[in-house]
Amino acid sequence: MQRRNFLKQNMLATGALLGTTTLLASNSNNAAKNSVWENTAPFKCNYAFHDGMFKNTAGPDFIEQIKYAHSMGFRSIEDNGMMGRTPEMQQKIGDTLASLGMNMGVFVIAFSNNDKINLTTGTQEWKDKFVQTCKESVEVAKRCNAKWMTVVPGNYDRKLPIGIQTGNVIDGLRLGTEILEKNNLIMVLEPLSDTPELFLRYSDQTYAICKAINSPSCKILFDMYHMQKNEGHIITNINRCWNEIAYFQIGDNPGRNEPGTGEMNYKNIFKHISGNGYKGILGMEHGNAIKGVEGEAALIKAYRDADSF
Repeated sequence: MQRRNFLKQNMLATGALLGTTTLLASNSNNAAKNSVWENTAPFKCNYAFHDGMFKNTAGPDFIEQIKYAHSMGFRSIEDNGMMGRTPEMQQKIGDTLASLGMNMGVFVIAFSNNDKINLTTGTQEWKDKFVQTCKESVEVAKRCNAKWMTVVPGNYDRKLPIGIQTGNVIDGLRLGTEILEKNNLIMVLEPLSDTPELFLRYSDQTYAICKAINSPSCKILFDMYHMQKNEGHIITNINRCWNEIAYFQIGDNPGRNEPGTGEMNYKNIFKHISGNGYKGILGMEHGNAIKGVEGEAALIKAYRDADSF
């Protein structure tokens, strides 16, 4: 009997302790979220979020997400799929950004899927497709107030020597550059880590191509997630390519989520980039490490932490 009373008392005490612990954890989570929402000042760096990043807090409408992100201190967006939106939506996004004093970051010049062999071939067919899409991208840029467009020159053509492929890519990109120059727009070439079949994979390779084209409308998109995977030495390689970099993108490795979720010291990286005088956009091309409203609050906090240099 005494044993039963002892167990009962312990169970009650344990239940009370668990209830208290749960309450404390809940209060702690709420305090964390409240602290995020209390700090709404613009960030030091110009971070650009994408559609869906704040959908649980602001809802599925991208326009509402833009308004919410602005209230949280973000001043730019990017949208890889902008060319796939209706002209009316492109215009609506552009008008919303203008009304809030926000900037449009990159969208993709979608002339081919990344996994196709295209500009490396040197064929007239792919040159024509690229030129036509560049012309279309000019009209998209006018509607959404964009300045930068991402270009990926496809996969290796394994039938051709690497030098010939590089020459073919340079020739093809020059044709697009001629169109963009007239409209004060910039294509940013993005080396990627998604597959070894991609032709453009390293910052020095991209730097050499930009130097060969020698145009203010052909620069580097330095995606730090991809470059950490492919080559590392992020700050060193940023310094080496500095004069040809027009745009940065963010993602911690491994996982491709917000700063602080992987191995990269983004506070130091942001401090270095900012200290070198970069005033442009840093695109948040990554996922959220935690799902739901809590994950979106954690993402904002991660950027506040990394931005506090």
